[in-house]
Amino acid sequence: MERTAFENTEVAFKDKSNQALRRAYWLFNMVGSPLLVKVGSGLLRIAIWLHLPVNWALKPTVFRHFCGGETIDDCQNVITQLGASQVMTILDYSAEGKDTESDFDFTRNQIMATVDKAVDNQYVPYAVFKPTGLIRFALLEKVQAGESLSDTEQSEFERGRKRFEDVCTYAVKRDIPIMIDSEESWIQDVVDQIVEDLMFRFNKEKPMVFNTLQMYRHDRLEYLKAFIRKAEEQKVFAAFKLVRGAYMEKERERAKNMGYPSPVYPDKDATDQAFDQATAYCLTHVYTTAVCIGTHNEDSCAKAAAHISGQSVDPGHPHISFAQLLGMSDHISYNLAAAGYNVCKYVPYGPVKTVVPYLIRRAEENTSVAGQTSRELYLIKKEIARRKA
Repeated sequence: MERTAFENTEVAFKDKSNQALRRAYWLFNMVGSPLLVKVGSGLLRIAIWLHLPVNWALKPTVFRHFCGGETIDDCQNVITQLGASQVMTILDYSAEGKDTESDFDFTRNQIMATVDKAVDNQYVPYAVFKPTGLIRFALLEKVQAGESLSDTEQSEFERGRKRFEDVCTYAVKRDIPIMIDSEESWIQDVVDQIVEDLMFRFNKEKPMVFNTLQMYRHDRLEYLKAFIRKAEEQKVFAAFKLVRGAYMEKERERAKNMGYPSPVYPDKDATDQAFDQATAYCLTHVYTTAVCIGTHNEDSCAKAAAHISGQSVDPGHPHISFAQLLGMSDHISYNLAAAGYNVCKYVPYGPVKTVVPYLIRRAEENTSVAGQTSRELYLIKKEIARRKA
């Protein structure tokens, strides 16, 4: 599949009304301004802190574009709309920054509810969760640093680990694969240990538990290869979601402040190479390894598609999928799906105020990724012109 295939805006936006296209154009114009995003994000954080009403401004605009709804049931229209173009949905309960046991228990129950939704809906093939949605960040940090835990902390850690196990056990029992998102490097090692145990436990017959690798980390490619070798030796399926990474500036700043080498590559080119090499390695081992290629990068998607074709592997092979975020890179998602590839959209949901941190990150990431916003705007304008013609 050539990169030029992603230029087909008729396919990319075929389920978007003219009004929805205009709304997207306005939104990407807004997030294309670093100053506006910085000021707006700051004001939004203050408004949430002061408990000011924000739903009236967010729900019909940013929330509507990037989120499926406030509840699982609210997401049904989005699921159906995506599914009509053979684009699947991964429901992502996007509450961030929670740190109480009751919050973690509630999130666990939400994840299990998304598993139930997947069982009942052909357009929802996976479940997903973020590790810090089930266990406290600071506790993971303390465990990875090798610090002694009090009896209370040890019990808390075991409860968090049990939530991981409960969710994965429930998903596997209901035959729904589950993806576990990545975190910052200073808590990722302990997350890896938990997830690896679950992978070796549940991936014996087919890939059910997926770990996520942030390929801007210079140690991840070797980690991937070593794990696949180990999994093959033990006759267990490896399963990974590959992403470039979400915390680059934070990773570099912490490394500098604390005086240790940065865990991330020095530039984007090195990250791109590592991502593409990891993708190719997984695809070369496609019969023993499942891979979800999570990227908005057209070159990486085109290279992956060419690799699949070169190996004479069915584009719809169950061990291969692509994933993008709702509201972004529709030209990639819809054109890949039209060509027969397995494609998913991450569809965040949750109460508006609860998902504000997620929405702020989406706006900041669009602003910081060179060319992302301008590319979205160019394609939207192209489709608007095509429809007028």
